[in-house]
Amino acid sequence: MRFRLTIIACFLLLVAPSISAKSTSRCTLVKSQADVWVTSRVDSLVTRARAVYESDDALPAYHRVLDGINRTLQRCKLSQDQDFVNRHPEFVHYVETISLDRQPDHELGFNVPDKQYFDETRRFVEIPGYLLQPGFLKLLSRWETLDKAKAFLRQLNSTRVANDQLVFFSYISRHLGTPDNDNSFRRLLIVVPGNIAPGIPDKWVQFGISDPRQRVLTRNLSVVSAMTNANGTFDAYFKDYFRTYGRKGVITIKGRWELGEGDDNCAQCHKSGILPIFPEAGSVSAAELEAVEIVNARFRSYGSPRFGGYLDQTKLGPGLSTAGDDNRNHRFGKTFAKTNVSRAMACQSCHNPQRLGSLNWPMDPMILSSYVEGGQMPFGMSLKNVERRRLYESLIEEYFATDNANPGILKSWLLGHRESFARN
Repeated sequence: MRFRLTIIACFLLLVAPSISAKSTSRCTLVKSQADVWVTSRVDSLVTRARAVYESDDALPAYHRVLDGINRTLQRCKLSQDQDFVNRHPEFVHYVETISLDRQPDHELGFNVPDKQYFDETRRFVEIPGYLLQPGFLKLLSRWETLDKAKAFLRQLNSTRVANDQLVFFSYISRHLGTPDNDNSFRRLLIVVPGNIAPGIPDKWVQFGISDPRQRVLTRNLSVVSAMTNANGTFDAYFKDYFRTYGRKGVITIKGRWELGEGDDNCAQCHKSGILPIFPEAGSVSAAELEAVEIVNARFRSYGSPRFGGYLDQTKLGPGLSTAGDDNRNHRFGKTFAKTNVSRAMACQSCHNPQRLGSLNWPMDPMILSSYVEGGQMPFGMSLKNVERRRLYESLIEEYFATDNANPGILKSWLLGHRESFARN
């Protein structure tokens, strides 16, 4: 046995220098041809990102590319090489930021561990106690008793002053299921007004509501809060909760993460911090349509989204439609500029760092396609269905293109071609 261990030890001593030498040689090559290596990795990363945007099936290949880039950055100490960072700052900082949720304790995609985030933001995302009353929770467990739950909320409002009134309505989401059930689209949204002076944020509390006669009940309950700042920005904080339905009718609520059921990258969907509500047509009662307008107006009043210092969204780069006019004419043809589709490619007029936040990768395709092809965006612009489809396709092509002669927004920015973004 001792002889065998001695042989193994000798083998490892022989192999280890060989592995180290190969690693050193590879790093030397990467550093000597840094521009070539970065360009090739950017091409692979953007290509895989687009594939994931179009299909979740491409996620493993995307992760392999991203993890491979990170291994090289760390093994070759490129992130500590100031010359390399100065030459490729967008690439280095972007990869660092989009890789946060690859760490097992950073599922939220923030720059601190998930536990630390939830510990530090607890006061912002706690559910008001009056929304946790057992009788109210039981009424919310089924669509059939939702009207009684709303009666409970109206009773609460009868005891609250005008500027402290809860704003609520039920609706059906156009395309987005709940985290616990992709096929659950019914919601009850309750906006709880905050108070800036003592640092109490507005809380957007949303219950997933089970479909009529559904045996498996929807569990999700989410809170997105908005803490407005004096400089025209607001900080958004997030937490998903799950309801657990006991055998004797007892309903308990605990954080999804605390239950060990994972979590999602918040900013991937919430580029604007809080999302405006565009319900399925006809799913909001006439009596509650005004509430939809009120909450969307409140959303527009918050200012530019920030994430409490837990994410530097500037490191994610420019978003959709920020390509310059020359770039767009070259890509789609000179006559394209005269079309309704071209005029509608103006996401950046609202979705920029100074207003609603850039629409950049990583982003949720369901939200974007729903808003563009569903007719909600661009706001106030009338387009035919075929034009909306072309608009959506053009926005995606312009952002993700990897053609060397005419790279898209993401590739151009990652390679440091800042002159390409006349609209940014």
